[in-house]
Amino acid sequence: MSVQKKNFKRITTNVLQEMKRDGEKISMLTAYDFTMAKMVDAAGIDIILVGDSASNVMAGHETTLPITLDQMIYHASSVIRAIYRALVVVDLPFGTYQGNSKEALNSAIRVMKESGAHSVKLEGGAEIIESIERILTAGIPVMGHLGLTPQSIYKFGTYTVRANEEAEANKLIEDAKLLEKAGCFAIVLEKVPADLGEKVAKSLKIPVIGIGAGGQVDGQVLVTHDLLGMTHEFNPRFLRRYLSLYEQITDAIKSYVKDVKTADFPNEKEQY
Repeated sequence: MSVQKKNFKRITTNVLQEMKRDGEKISMLTAYDFTMAKMVDAAGIDIILVGDSASNVMAGHETTLPITLDQMIYHASSVIRAIYRALVVVDLPFGTYQGNSKEALNSAIRVMKESGAHSVKLEGGAEIIESIERILTAGIPVMGHLGLTPQSIYKFGTYTVRANEEAEANKLIEDAKLLEKAGCFAIVLEKVPADLGEKVAKSLKIPVIGIGAGGQVDGQVLVTHDLLGMTHEFNPRFLRRYLSLYEQITDAIKSYVKDVKTADFPNEKEQY
């Protein structure tokens, strides 16, 4: 049974630990710009993720791989200027931390200094632990990400559910414990069986935030544009659409076009 949220003035990594201990579910959504971040923060979200999903949502790429560190810093800077309450986590993009812990640290430092963000997120377990540990030595909070890791899409070859097999599930649990031991403050767990999600959450003291990982993890994250129905071609099982803005926005623009074409806009009250 979940607990109703407390009225925290600011969300910090310590607050998230307290929320897990108290059984209070953690809410997390994406934002990539000032206007959206302002609305998401005002609604009381706990964590805002400046995700590399901006590569898909904002730039129209097929994968998250093309987005650059400079672009992530630009999006994060826009978000930071809007928020008062939420903890802001920024994805380190593909190629900025894998295989080189010194480059990983430099990437994380740039994100923190140039955007003002509160933490960074990296995809992977044992294979990137050296990069995570090096970033943590600089006092930069790190969120982990296991399960389906979109930056490795060409390795997996598919966006289907991960860790259905026992060997992969066991490795995921080992990786989760490794990330906790290293000092990560939370982990995102993406697209894994619900029973595995529950097992991971119960085995860790740090929060586990799911996306397609069932309801027994410590919190949930979605892409805001998907939740609002601004996108309409992406329909995974885990997605709940709370609005249908794609249709509403296109209908509104069609009305505007019609009014301009028929000289109905602007009317006498709408001009000087």
